Amino acid sequence: MDRQDRLDSPAHGLGASLPPADTRAKTEGTFPYAADLWAEGLLWAAVLRSPHAHARIVSIDTTAAAEMPGVRAVVTHADVPGNAAHGRRIADRPVFAAELVRHHGEPIAAVAADHPDTARLAAAAIAVEYEILEPVTDPEKAFAAEPLHPDGNLIRHIPLRFGDPDVAGEVIVEGLYRIGRQDPAPIGAEAGLAVPRPDGGVEIYTASTDPHTDRDLAAACFGLEPDRVKVVVTGVPGATGDREDPGFQLPLGLLALKTGCPVKLAATREESFLGHAHRHPTLLRYRHHADADGRLVKVEAQILLDAGAYADASSESLAAAVAFACGPYVVPHAFIEGWAVRTNNPPSGHVRGEGAMQVCAAYEGQMDKLAAKLGIDPAELRLRNVLATGDLLPTGQTVTCPAPVAELLRSVRDFPLPTLPKDSPEEGWLLPGGPEGAGEPGAIRRGVGYAVGMVHMLGAEGTDEVSTATVKVQNGAATVICAAVETGQGFSTLARQIVQETLGIEEVHVASVDTDQPPAGPATHGRHTWVSGGAVERAAKMVRTQLLQPLAHKFGMSTELLQIADGKITSYDGVLSTTVTEAMDGKELWATAQCRPHPTEPLDAAGQGDAFVGLAFCAIRAVVDVDIELGSVRVVEMAVAQDVGRVLNPRQLATRIEAGVTQGVGTALTENLRTMRGIVRHPDLTGYALPTSLDAPDIRIVNLVEERDVVAPFGAKAASAIPVVTSPAAVASAVRAATGRPVNRLPIRPQAAVAVPNS
Repeated sequence: MDRQDRLDSPAHGLGASLPPADTRAKTEGTFPYAADLWAEGLLWAAVLRSPHAHARIVSIDTTAAAEMPGVRAVVTHADVPGNAAHGRRIADRPVFAAELVRHHGEPIAAVAADHPDTARLAAAAIAVEYEILEPVTDPEKAFAAEPLHPDGNLIRHIPLRFGDPDVAGEVIVEGLYRIGRQDPAPIGAEAGLAVPRPDGGVEIYTASTDPHTDRDLAAACFGLEPDRVKVVVTGVPGATGDREDPGFQLPLGLLALKTGCPVKLAATREESFLGHAHRHPTLLRYRHHADADGRLVKVEAQILLDAGAYADASSESLAAAVAFACGPYVVPHAFIEGWAVRTNNPPSGHVRGEGAMQVCAAYEGQMDKLAAKLGIDPAELRLRNVLATGDLLPTGQTVTCPAPVAELLRSVRDFPLPTLPKDSPEEGWLLPGGPEGAGEPGAIRRGVGYAVGMVHMLGAEGTDEVSTATVKVQNGAATVICAAVETGQGFSTLARQIVQETLGIEEVHVASVDTDQPPAGPATHGRHTWVSGGAVERAAKMVRTQLLQPLAHKFGMSTELLQIADGKITSYDGVLSTTVTEAMDGKELWATAQCRPHPTEPLDAAGQGDAFVGLAFCAIRAVVDVDIELGSVRVVEMAVAQDVGRVLNPRQLATRIEAGVTQGVGTALTENLRTMRGIVRHPDLTGYALPTSLDAPDIRIVNLVEERDVVAPFGAKAASAIPVVTSPAAVASAVRAATGRPVNRLPIRPQAAVAVPNS
């Protein structure tokens, strides 16, 4: 089935290109973003942040701020009634710095005032005396440095051992790779509203992607029982990571509890850059061994993740990096050392494809080196080594899910290349750098590169993945209640499609999310498609049984002999034919169900274990034009083949893939949150260069392989992270092909794209 056939799919149900329910509200400007919230008697919050990367706090004087007209409250670490530290995985991050500042932008105090300008002026008036300390910004030096935290500088070490360490290949290539710090750069900066409750509790309205975890963290910080804290999810303006750092929410709740008034915080773009987590900057050393035919024999690697000041998701990111360090290739012997360490750099955490993206750039660089040394076509070399169902990962886990890596790679390799432009401005030649680029057409070289990537779905290493959903049907309409947050991944649309497919009801509503509902877990790793979608499907099937059983009993047949389609219930023999509305007869039907995938296990002391529930794969061929004199790069085309399990919403799937590829192009060429001695330079959208529509290449989705994963609901796989993981490596591969340069750093700097002589 080609893409146009998919877009011409049915009007509703699974397989239909059902549009998102919030499309109209977003286009008309009525979508309820957190920054738009309002309440009677509203106060405004501002947070004082550290201007230093590492310092000892000698004193904090809030007198001047507290005495300013219009200021209603000032809070510091001394005003935190409960847990002074928080963290989704490890509680090592203070709500407010007390004795030490460990990164630039760390919160010191917060102010509530009756006007936002007053709040900012009051925050600036807080006098903090610092003893500036030497920051540790090089992760390699963190091992020997003085401890930056009571838990030490080493967060986790994973030594993976697989096979015989004494085996060597006939051909050996080595490489050193560096991946920069990528920011999630959400469309809307963090914002929220905290409203005190009559019972002494508080309600927090924010764009949380994991509301129940945020509620529990907030309750522990406020010294309250969880049932006295409620998190209400407002409109999420996109998320490619942990959308809301609790460091924004906790000061809000503290101020609301202290003042007894609603308090609102709308972060500036600079505060957003300084406050939330970023992709881990990573240093990778690789040595690949192969035989004379290019078949991999052994991979040795060292992977060092810079976690920044606090642990956050670094342990999970390191596990993914180490487990996928060899890529979707068969490697009989692998020896990987992975570390995640604390530094005084900005905090790192969950960003789409964490861990997997960094190693993909490195192992694909190694495959290009190996192909060049052996004189083998880069695509052919990869095909000789690709993973398939039944093979072993270096963790010892058997790949039981569909793994059509060879088919994906052949699809992009065989797809026709874009035509070469003519060396004439009149023919529409676009130079790298734009139509007004300073280069000359004669300096342009075209390169073609390949990359294959893999990611895990759901949590890993024993994470208890569970979600709960309720489906109610009344008066010909259905309502889905599930705390799975819609972050742009399309869950709310999918939930509607599932109910339409199962119950034949076209009008389906998805309730807004808050913590009064049972938990559904975080919106990461595409898990809501699997876990929350599975819960919705089970609940809908239970309602279906309630609906059909009376009819089946009346006509003396089983419910399996009845089908629902287009709002009608019919039997296999045509004897029974009625509408869903008539069968309901004014009743309300409802059911609640859970979905919990099979358990996983932590990696052991040798990096072995069945740590992952499922895997997804992608192959991309990149075509780039490079000005070999200026080092500027234009991505001409990205051909994508992806393992999707089953297409549930064709248009939405295509959009997710195209967005992921574009994000990956930004990682490859422009996005790098730069620091100097731990201080973030230019924390704004001028200094941090996001790709725009003018930078987006022509993206060709050439093959969507639908081999259903039998253990996943609907057989579908996560779709958003894998193109982000794979596309930066493909762009780097294409630039290598164009220039002859090693290209071992992302983003690719202009000097790295200037061709070597005679290339």
